[in-house]
Amino acid sequence: MTTLRIEHPITDYDTWRRAFDSFAEARARGGVQGQRILRPLDDERYVCVDLDFPDAGAAERFLAFLRGSVWASPERAPALAGAPQTRILDLAG
Repeated sequence: MTTLRIEHPITDYDTWRRAFDSFAEARARGGVQGQRILRPLDDERYVCVDLDFPDAGAAERFLAFLRGSVWASPERAPALAGAPQTRILDLAG
């Protein structure tokens, strides 16, 4: 399993969550097999998202989609307050 970890500041969680939820179908088409949304206890204006994929190639393709089609558009990412930090991670064995 490969995980795409995304972290970034937001302006408002409810707005961010509605935008995130609106891409559920795109995540399914992109091969996302599981997801987790985490928020720091000391910062309500920050989110961490883990998206699980079957392999690194699927994670890389979905990251390219996010960069080119989602994060580049304020309308599609209305609560994004800074540049997302990303990493593609493999489960250590």
